[in-house]
Amino acid sequence: MRLWVLAIGSKMPAWVEAGVAEYTARMPPQMRVEWRALPLARRGRSGDPVRWRREEGERILAATPGDAERVALEVGGKRLDSEALAQRIDTWFAGGRDVALWIGGPDGLDPALQPDWRWSLSPLTLAHPVVRVVLAEQLYRAWSIQARLPYHRGGEE
Repeated sequence: MRLWVLAIGSKMPAWVEAGVAEYTARMPPQMRVEWRALPLARRGRSGDPVRWRREEGERILAATPGDAERVALEVGGKRLDSEALAQRIDTWFAGGRDVALWIGGPDGLDPALQPDWRWSLSPLTLAHPVVRVVLAEQLYRAWSIQARLPYHRGGEE
């Protein structure tokens, strides 16, 4: 199984690249995470966020493997705790399909996109660089829960 993170925006600060690389490197070979940064739509003075979202949505769809389960990361999506995410990853792994995780640009995801489900990392609005690091860490945490590694302590101290 492969997790594809398809994110609009390609110029991330070094701390984001380092954080994403750190957690991605910890993932096991049987659950690889592939990160693809997709270019923002060209923004001009016209100020047309509908067009920008549509162009970015087309890029996301073009980069999504054809048989992958499609997951849109959106603030209004379903919230999962780490244990529920671990169960979701276990279901994905058992199903054998790749999973594409979609992260929209500054104006969000194109509403015309049809994900299989919508997932919220937090009810907070997070900056796109922060979303990438939080997502990378949570994917690793969920896998570590499934693998029964001591990384996740579940709030126990």
